Amino acid sequence: MSTIRQNIKEEEASRIENIDFKMVTFSLAGKEYGIDIMKVKEISKANRFTFVPNSASYVRGVYNLRGDIISVIDLRVMFNLPAPKVAEGVMEDMIILRLDEMLIGVIVDSIDKVVGINSETIQPPHPIFGDINIKFIKGVVENDDRLYLILDVERILGQKGEAPSRGPRPLAAVAPVEEEAYSEDKNLDAEPVASEAKVDFSFVVETLNTFRHFVVSPLNIAWTEHRFEQWKQERGEAVEAVQLQNVEDADAFLLPFYSDASGHFFPASLKDAYAALFRSLKTDRGQIAVWNPGCGRGYETYSLAAILKEVFTDKAVKIWAHDKDLLSISTAPNLVFQKEHVPSYLLPYVVEGKNGLSFGPELKDLILFEYHDILHGNPFPEVDLIVARDLGSFFSRQDQDKLIRIFTEKIRTGGLLVLGKNEVISDPGWETVEQAGLTAYRKKR
Repeated sequence: MSTIRQNIKEEEASRIENIDFKMVTFSLAGKEYGIDIMKVKEISKANRFTFVPNSASYVRGVYNLRGDIISVIDLRVMFNLPAPKVAEGVMEDMIILRLDEMLIGVIVDSIDKVVGINSETIQPPHPIFGDINIKFIKGVVENDDRLYLILDVERILGQKGEAPSRGPRPLAAVAPVEEEAYSEDKNLDAEPVASEAKVDFSFVVETLNTFRHFVVSPLNIAWTEHRFEQWKQERGEAVEAVQLQNVEDADAFLLPFYSDASGHFFPASLKDAYAALFRSLKTDRGQIAVWNPGCGRGYETYSLAAILKEVFTDKAVKIWAHDKDLLSISTAPNLVFQKEHVPSYLLPYVVEGKNGLSFGPELKDLILFEYHDILHGNPFPEVDLIVARDLGSFFSRQDQDKLIRIFTEKIRTGGLLVLGKNEVISDPGWETVEQAGLTAYRKKR
């Protein structure tokens, strides 16, 4: 009998360890629900929706999501559940879904967290869950003593006769966010007779924004102008050849922009260069506090943690790692990889699991991965180091300025700011620090 119990326990433990399904969890009328994370683009808070006349009762309106106009529905109203009224100006929890190539926002009572489970533990739905039509429930699963109903969002948003995604989308009702393309003291298009070269460059500036949300500004104008000259040599002088016709062209143009080892562990040579740079960071505090916004799946963050641990042997290291890509940030804490992809300096921190290698607590405990929009409030204390490589160039001019203000407020005097290798700031409040071929900026005051 004890052998049977042991086998059952081992089987349950094996199932728990094999996490192959992640869901974003939230509540509706006091019950817990989940949506497959692969269907979720991001989570957000919003309160300004533009009313759409003659739409279904559950359609809250349309919403300007950084220039994309998306339909927003209230799941509570759709399912005839209580929907408490909120005061004007109060932000509501919204999940942005990506269904095929379409984005839809859904309002819920409250968003909880990302939960990872073994898909084998998902049970079929039962009519006992009468709040919602059973055909809209993909399955039921228990996790940490909580019962979650997993919704089939594709069926939900495709079964209604007046699917909110197919409702009227009055683009004129919401002014799109203006992504301010770079121009010098004068507008390139305002010249009575613009040279062909300036017209070509202006077109590239606009299409980089259109295809990849890359905003040319003082942060990156030097690189963009230099790259444009290279581009003309690569493609030829013909106007058609120089212009960016599609996403593939934009990606090819931007390929040299990205910092070394972007999306990968830092190789040993880059690790040594950053170690030399970080040694110029002087502090008498017992902890090195670090902010790594735009951390993605965590490759950069784990590399930084190992480097800082090596450089500051007498200090504690704490890293806040943030990203607004929900899938990436939920994967980062349990990142799994293969040995051939790991540089030697990271091997002492690696442990082996069923699906590959991952990091042990010696490195993981230094990092707090969180879903976060960098432009919203940042509650953590002042930091000594900010690493935000290649991040600012993908914000509007207005948000780039806001970003620098946020960095200035968050970093201590004498702290270091690391941007992308092709991003520069010219601000009297910062001084340039160069070490081992890398550049950082030290806050003066």
